[in-house]
Amino acid sequence: MSNIIVLPLIVPVITAILLVFLRENIVLQRMISLMTLGFVILTSIVLLIEIQAQGVMRLDFSGWAPPFGILFVADSFAVLLVLIANIVASICVLFAIYTIGSHFEKMYFYSFVLLMVAGVNGSFLTGDIFNLFVCFEVMLLASYALISLGGDKVQLREALKYVLINVVASWIFLVALAFLYGTVGTLNMAHIALRVMEAGADPLITTVALLFLIVFSLKAGLLLFFWLPGSYSVPPTAIAALFAALLTKVGIYALVRSFTLLFVNNVEVTHMVLGIMAGVTMIAGCIGAISSKDVRTIAAYNVLIGVGFIVAGLAIGTESSLQGVVYYLMHDMVAKALLFLAVGLMIFLTGETLIDNMSGLIRNYPAFGWIFFITMCSLAGIPPLSGFLGKVLIGQGAIEGGHFVLLGLGFLSSLFVLYSLLRILLGSFFGETIISLEDEKPLKGRVLMPLILLTVCTVGLGVGAQWLAPYVLDAGQTLYTPSIYIDAVLDGGVNR
Repeated sequence: MSNIIVLPLIVPVITAILLVFLRENIVLQRMISLMTLGFVILTSIVLLIEIQAQGVMRLDFSGWAPPFGILFVADSFAVLLVLIANIVASICVLFAIYTIGSHFEKMYFYSFVLLMVAGVNGSFLTGDIFNLFVCFEVMLLASYALISLGGDKVQLREALKYVLINVVASWIFLVALAFLYGTVGTLNMAHIALRVMEAGADPLITTVALLFLIVFSLKAGLLLFFWLPGSYSVPPTAIAALFAALLTKVGIYALVRSFTLLFVNNVEVTHMVLGIMAGVTMIAGCIGAISSKDVRTIAAYNVLIGVGFIVAGLAIGTESSLQGVVYYLMHDMVAKALLFLAVGLMIFLTGETLIDNMSGLIRNYPAFGWIFFITMCSLAGIPPLSGFLGKVLIGQGAIEGGHFVLLGLGFLSSLFVLYSLLRILLGSFFGETIISLEDEKPLKGRVLMPLILLTVCTVGLGVGAQWLAPYVLDAGQTLYTPSIYIDAVLDGGVNR
């Protein structure tokens, strides 16, 4: 059964290569892409059930036992994220099928999407930190192509900025890897954790930890986020939604995995820095969201608020807050994809990007107006939607750990999220309609269907929290007690 752990990586890669040879057959590309993502979803569900039955699972490539060989590790945290990521990706692909146009589809759009998803899945599942770098690069190379797809001048400008910041981050990643390997002599994550524990509060290891903090912060849009609002505003809607849902979450995953497993000896320094960066990111995101009148920019700054809030949960570091991090990550993937699809649809229907130039959309498209209302409530954390439970758990952890500043910033940011999206709702959906009957564009059910599916997901994550609870509790326990992960990977058979 452990052999299926590699399928979320290898199947999308093989399919992406196959689709290159089907460039002219768009219908077949669409079908195969959706079938591939559906297969990965089913594989993730099977893995989750198996993990509940037998604990953390691992796959040793070529029979090399840890820490000498490459391996994939499946715990509840990683597999939950793989499951949600592929559900969101399949819905975004469905939206792209009806909106992106054959011109983009013939530019290997589906191949690049599957390669990006493969990199995301591999990043979540790898148990080797160098392989984490490799999977990051697979994901980023595909995203470089996607962000510049179409070749508009503004796209290329923002793509250049996006590529440069990620190339710098990747260079720092390699430097950090070299220092880490020189210090502990291994790249297996579980083995690194053991060696770091043996070294204690070593200043060199703390320095390496801060290097990794910089790398993953750049990739997550934490503090050093100047590239994100522009980069997430210029691609076609389906691609922007994929970026908002997946790319920053991989950076956050790497932060969570690193600072709950690898670097836990000097948390006074690392978690304090994480808390400061999270607080500053939330503040900056709030300022950007309430000061802008461009709906795409408001959505992009809401991504930053979510990043800051999740990392605040990591900085708090209690078991409750880590459970909240797991749950809020899943919510944020769904809700941010829904927000970006909704904003893109607003621009398509009106031909405008500024709130002041839109009005009365709910009169023409009432179902769409209600979807946006649910999106707003979910992102603001209003019960019983998906954003509520994650906020409560992180808040509970902040109270337990005495992190009242982060608690205040976190819940104040929820008010700013609500205010920024309420501006869009009141300004763009209510009031006198700007679309006459002659100019009204038909909103076909198939175009609205992906938004409806994501809405069902965000409602389901909230209402169905009791069914997800065993998996989230298991994920939180694994993060809070790293020995669970270490023992499952090393089997106690490594010379420590």
